[in-house]
Amino acid sequence: MKTVFLVRHAKSSWDHPGLRDFDRPLGDRGIKDAPKMAAWLAGTGVRPDALVSSTANRALTTAGYFAEAFGIDEKEIREEPAIYEAFTQTIIDLIRAFPDDWQTVLMFGHNPTFTSVANQFSARLDNLPTCGIVRIDGQMNRWSEWSSGKAMVAGIWYPKLFK
Repeated sequence: MKTVFLVRHAKSSWDHPGLRDFDRPLGDRGIKDAPKMAAWLAGTGVRPDALVSSTANRALTTAGYFAEAFGIDEKEIREEPAIYEAFTQTIIDLIRAFPDDWQTVLMFGHNPTFTSVANQFSARLDNLPTCGIVRIDGQMNRWSEWSSGKAMVAGIWYPKLFK
């Protein structure tokens, strides 16, 4: 079985209107939510083989909190520029290219793409909230076989569920 956790970046800051979207940092709520969601997921017994993140500041920062919760060196986060502003098919293609020795991957990125990807695998989401997590389980041995016919959403969690 292969499992992908889509993790939308935590809430970003809009305090610097001149800053490029790509460079926006996490806001106060994101700085609070990311470690909580990371600790919760780590506490469920999940053990990722890899963390793959958009190169946007807010996604990488979110991934850093998850790396810390899982005891993974931040240098081990695999940066994937194609996740930023990706189309749904781009994310699916990236998943299909993961090394087959990985069983569980945390992928950090953005909306509306992550909502769209989740909905390809039977979610019924209007909008994946910031720092929301979607677990998709695939019944296959090779990532190249990743498809909606072989994988399905197994859970959706977000910060407001834990308040």
